[in-house]
Amino acid sequence: MQLPIVQPAPIVTEHSAAFQDLFKNCCQFQHFQNYLTGLIVLDNKTMANITRCVLDSADKTNLSRFFSEAKWEVESVNKERVAYLLQKTKKHRLLARKSVLPIDDTLFEHVGSLFEYIDKHYNHGNNTYPLAHNLVTSHYVSGAVRFPVGWRLYRRYEEFTNWAAFVAKHFPDVTIPKQKKERNKFKKEVGPTLLADPEFLALHEAFRTKISLAVELVKEAIEQELPFETVLFDSWYLAPELLELLAGHNKKWISILKINRNISTNNLHILDEAGKRIQFDKPKIKVEDLIPLIPTVAFKPVEIADRTYYCFSKNVHIASLGKVRLVISFDNPDLDGTCAILVTNHLSWNAQKIIETYLLRWPIETFYQDAKQQLGLNQYRMRKAKAIQKHWCLVFVAYSFLHLDCLPVSRRHKVLKPSKTIGQIVRQQTRQLIENLLLHTHQLLDQGIDVSQVFAQLFAKQVYTMSS
Repeated sequence: MQLPIVQPAPIVTEHSAAFQDLFKNCCQFQHFQNYLTGLIVLDNKTMANITRCVLDSADKTNLSRFFSEAKWEVESVNKERVAYLLQKTKKHRLLARKSVLPIDDTLFEHVGSLFEYIDKHYNHGNNTYPLAHNLVTSHYVSGAVRFPVGWRLYRRYEEFTNWAAFVAKHFPDVTIPKQKKERNKFKKEVGPTLLADPEFLALHEAFRTKISLAVELVKEAIEQELPFETVLFDSWYLAPELLELLAGHNKKWISILKINRNISTNNLHILDEAGKRIQFDKPKIKVEDLIPLIPTVAFKPVEIADRTYYCFSKNVHIASLGKVRLVISFDNPDLDGTCAILVTNHLSWNAQKIIETYLLRWPIETFYQDAKQQLGLNQYRMRKAKAIQKHWCLVFVAYSFLHLDCLPVSRRHKVLKPSKTIGQIVRQQTRQLIENLLLHTHQLLDQGIDVSQVFAQLFAKQVYTMSS
């Protein structure tokens, strides 16, 4: 929808006052409100379009400078956002032991390489390497309360260190291999020379893996005093660095396990179809090789959300993970097709509770979908990373305001799902803004202003911009 914005969306007006002290002056705060409104109600959510739709944007600063020059801090706004959400959702949240912190990442694909820090990242959905920004995010889920907490931009090692340029500097006559295997071999060969360069060494030491970024996000959530017990993630983040942090803070975790991981066969008690203990001839066995050995009767039906899963669960020992609980799950009694493999340090939990808890990762996917489709999380055109970070921050704020309106009205009993969708609240806010526009138009006509002048006042900026 393309409509003039005569005042902030009602939901922005309701919640934005808590953030006013974070901005230097009223103009900055007005830009804050206007941008949030544009993200919520406009179809085209670019900064240029939001600017042309806001009627009262003729002030000392413009929206572009609000992103490029205005001295407001993303970290301060996000910290206030999380604190505000915790305060507003107190009566809706469950106990900490029933609350989780999922970790995941998403791609923002763009055409062209003019965006700062853009690079080719692997897209698991279609097995491609598009130009994109890769954002690692943490989320909080506690019953009906579910919102993003923090984010970190992941930059590939070669892009972050400007690796190719340093190779050209030290090996000007060498061609960098393109094939993955040869390229990795080449990296090892040139590594010592590059690391002897102080400038490259500084970049190398500053580099952060996805796992390191996940560690930062968990630390941040703990510092912000989010009440949760369990962290959820996929196999990419199942690494000692993250697990050690969680153990140090007495946190539990549940993860996807790759099918090629080795399980220790020492003290692994599994009975075959005849009821005899299976004998293993090696000290360890891959999960994919273990599954065919498990008898069908060992997979028990588990009912979860009107679906039946057939699950095998057992405490096992995995190198680098220690003693963990393994859950192997199929969605059919014939145990055909792909199975889901979960692993956790919740050693006493049954398969049903482990699966139910891990499924709480789903709100992170709905956030990505809603934030991209409804709020323009990936629709930015600013080039500089600092401005892009501010855009992401404000999308998180807009989503948080909308989510508060999605919570059930009744707080007597803890409800496990939001009562409304983000899309429903967006449409509601759009309708209210249209009502405000009609009222504003009526007031102008009552003042005796000619219809053509009213039209020009409301739409001249848009017409001029589009025609130019």
